[in-house]
Amino acid sequence: MKIDFAREIILKTLYKIDVENSYSNIILDDVLNKNRKRLSDRDISFITEIVYGVTTWRLTLDYIIEKYSKIKIKKISKWILNIMRMGVYQIIFLDKVPKSAAVNESVNLSKKYGIKSSSFVNAILRKIEKSDFEKLNNIINDVERISKITSMPEWIVKELNKEHDIQKTEEICIGCNIKPKICIRVNTLKTNKEELKEKLVERKIAFEEKNLENFIYLNNIKNVTDIDLYKEGFFTLQDEAAGLTSIVLDPKKGEEILDCCSAPGGKTTHLAEIMKNDGSILAWDVHKSRLDLVEENSNRLGIDIINIKEHDASMFKKEYIEKFDRILLDVPCLGLGVIRRKPDIKWQRKEEDIEEINKIQYKILENCSKFLKKGGYMVYSTCSIICSENDKIIQEFLKNNEKEFEIVKKYDNKNEITNFLNNINSKGMIKLYPNNFNDGFFICFLRKK
Repeated sequence: MKIDFAREIILKTLYKIDVENSYSNIILDDVLNKNRKRLSDRDISFITEIVYGVTTWRLTLDYIIEKYSKIKIKKISKWILNIMRMGVYQIIFLDKVPKSAAVNESVNLSKKYGIKSSSFVNAILRKIEKSDFEKLNNIINDVERISKITSMPEWIVKELNKEHDIQKTEEICIGCNIKPKICIRVNTLKTNKEELKEKLVERKIAFEEKNLENFIYLNNIKNVTDIDLYKEGFFTLQDEAAGLTSIVLDPKKGEEILDCCSAPGGKTTHLAEIMKNDGSILAWDVHKSRLDLVEENSNRLGIDIINIKEHDASMFKKEYIEKFDRILLDVPCLGLGVIRRKPDIKWQRKEEDIEEINKIQYKILENCSKFLKKGGYMVYSTCSIICSENDKIIQEFLKNNEKEFEIVKKYDNKNEITNFLNNINSKGMIKLYPNNFNDGFFICFLRKK
């Protein structure tokens, strides 16, 4: 019995994600780097497809398995369960893999990783058909149906449905499963968009442009960080939605800026580029190890105005009262807006996490607002898409600080964000969702009177 090496790597990766609650992108990168000499490009593509596919569709896969299994999901060995998830995913979602191959390779794996489980795996997988997925549309209850056809936990569907009708809720959940495109931000300190486009053409790297001036989407490319242009600091990886936060804050040359939750430094370095590396940025983060990434990115991009300090933004510091011209608050959140990029978020976050994260978010906003000069500007943002992390935090803050703060609805750099203006609600809050953009994001622009 010969076990397919690529499929065994997939199984070990999924097991680690499942049992250790490891992040799929980190584990996968590590596994691929360790085994790169033994893997072809085709193997790497296949491994990546199955790992992200199974992680994304776990809820739906388990529902279909349980339909045919007499053994409850919770009682099935994690090794065997992940073997079956791999098999079901290939049968339902991958047209290029014959069902016989998906079944046979799964049975081979089960002979090594399960005691007397191969007949069980064989029996279940042979019953699975593509129509099992199509039948999920017949579920009468809308919340349950959306949950099953998009592999989204019901609590997230319900949270979205509090703010949106059921059709919009379904569209957002579907959007969370679309594979994200690779987006880069031009480093305007070293080059400009036209020059970078010429360099990409020279290297036969396909690209397209969408909304923001200095952002480019790359097509059909792997290992972006291995490209010489990345290493030399001509661009950095950042999605347009994340980039919009710094553009809305609109820092000026010579100003003193505070980035309260800066790691890994995408927004921090963007602020510096907008300021033309002229001024001062204090970059805080509570995790020292992640601050190393801010320094690493700054050095690669040729930025020297960022002062990095380990600090918890929820803790008050008297010496910073009314010290900064502008403040960026990209606060910790549940991250539900970036599920398509990090699908394991769906399984690691729980409904009970909302209350705790809300306390942290409000505490950071309330605390750091004291560090803003009178007449200064502040952006509150999250990469999350539920009201309780966004609108409600702002509404509570304004209720308690109505004499000092107001939402800014007019943008000095309006031309730069023209393509996003339809996503600004009547209260002046920008709300982006994964069904229309790569990432979901919330941005609120505030002014201290």
